[in-house]
Amino acid sequence: MSRSLKKGPYVDPRVLKKIEGKKPQGSEVIKTWSRACVISPEMVGFTFGVHNGKTHTPVLATEEMVGHRLGEFSPTKKFTRHGGKMQKELDMKKKQAEIDAAKAAKAAASK
Repeated sequence: MSRSLKKGPYVDPRVLKKIEGKKPQGSEVIKTWSRACVISPEMVGFTFGVHNGKTHTPVLATEEMVGHRLGEFSPTKKFTRHGGKMQKELDMKKKQAEIDAAKAAKAAASK
């Protein structure tokens, strides 16, 4: 559910304090653990290091991100991939085809 209109968007005061007096597009990353903080127009152009539980993911705030939360751009779960036995067989066939193609190209180049 969205936040009440009378309360307004939640912008962490510590994040605002960190960007106060700095210029956008600065070289430094502003580290934050406040994933619930809403991106406001003052934050556009800054790079935030949003903590995902393990590391700080760099997030460059742009115009399109205004109104979204910082945590939306720093995923907390790493997707490995779908698969299993069938997927491994398909990957092996694909890799073997690439090796065969490279050998054929090498043989054609040497003649």
